[in-house]
Amino acid sequence: MLNGLWLSFFIVASIAGLVRWFGGDPGVWAAMVESLFNMAKLSVDVMLLLFGTLTLWLGFLKIAEKAGLVDLLARLLGPLFAKLMPEVPRGHPALGLITLNFAANGLGLDNAATPIGLKAMRALQEINPSATTASNAQILFLVLNASSLTLLPVTIFMYRAQQGAADPTLVFLPILLATSASSLVGLLSVAFMQRLRIWHPVVLAYLVPCALLLGLFMALLGSLSATALASLSSLLGNLTLFGIIMSFLMLGMIRKVPVYETFIEGAKEGFQVAKELLPYLIAMLCAVGVLRASGALEFGLDGIRWLVDWLQWDSRFVDALPTAMVKPFSGSAARAMLIETMQSQGVDSFPALVAATIQGSTETTFYVLAVYFGAVGIQRARHAVGCALLAELAGVIAAISVCYWFFG
Repeated sequence: MLNGLWLSFFIVASIAGLVRWFGGDPGVWAAMVESLFNMAKLSVDVMLLLFGTLTLWLGFLKIAEKAGLVDLLARLLGPLFAKLMPEVPRGHPALGLITLNFAANGLGLDNAATPIGLKAMRALQEINPSATTASNAQILFLVLNASSLTLLPVTIFMYRAQQGAADPTLVFLPILLATSASSLVGLLSVAFMQRLRIWHPVVLAYLVPCALLLGLFMALLGSLSATALASLSSLLGNLTLFGIIMSFLMLGMIRKVPVYETFIEGAKEGFQVAKELLPYLIAMLCAVGVLRASGALEFGLDGIRWLVDWLQWDSRFVDALPTAMVKPFSGSAARAMLIETMQSQGVDSFPALVAATIQGSTETTFYVLAVYFGAVGIQRARHAVGCALLAELAGVIAAISVCYWFFG
């Protein structure tokens, strides 16, 4: 799957480049070659950040692991994961790490979520019978990670505030609804492919209370003012992050774990994981860069605009689609598209609101794919890409629909 996907990026880029060349744009080839080198440089820049982040968090995670916290979470959630990931033994450390990863993602703690997720993926790889083919458990974890629920989209509020929005948190509830739809479709699509029994009473006993608590939390946050919500987002994120670190350290002290030596041991693992990621990251980012530079995405956007006009639908949402089209490939490009839409259309215009909702409810699918599978040497992704992209599409459609519902 990854072989065909990677090759298709270059083939589509070549066709788009030929179309632009014959259309009178001889500079397209220079732009595509320049993009290759730029993305190779960007891969190294990303790796420098990952080196520090992975080294730090895998050090703390090693303390939590030796203190028994990961095993405790694995035992608590064992019945649920026995139904969703039947090939993973009950009490396996991967289950506790997966739980920590989802919690960090939900709170918007990206710096913590990625290292924890990579540790979980490596733990799942230890029980994977194939060295190069993704297991069912790894696919479910990756798809849910790529479509993970975000409760506090602080960065979106920040971008809107920087552009002078009257209420930076106006898109809060639309983002929550859209990202919930994305997560649900991700779970259902994998469940269909893997024949998982998600309606089993044990699964419902875990998921229904979580859904009710999530709904109450959404209702509470939706009742707060913009100032209060922004303050809560900042406080909750930073307090949770530091609280996690201190809980690891205190639990390690209580269990008489040599915390410093254990941190160094885990940090060495983080350095090794980061080093192994670079080839996979360069391969995926360079292919994505060539595709963007070729103008293929612009051709797709023009086709959608023509179709919407032909069907005589409201076309205001089309101006927000550049963000949706580049988000699976590049988070930085999607942010640039979002800011450009805010500046050209107005920060509180309908296209800008849709773009902000899309940005907050979708994920950089191909980056996640490259990093998480690259960390364990997976080359055959099976149905992971299709399910992840389906969840991404659901997030985009839900974002557009919710914005029409909220903002008309």
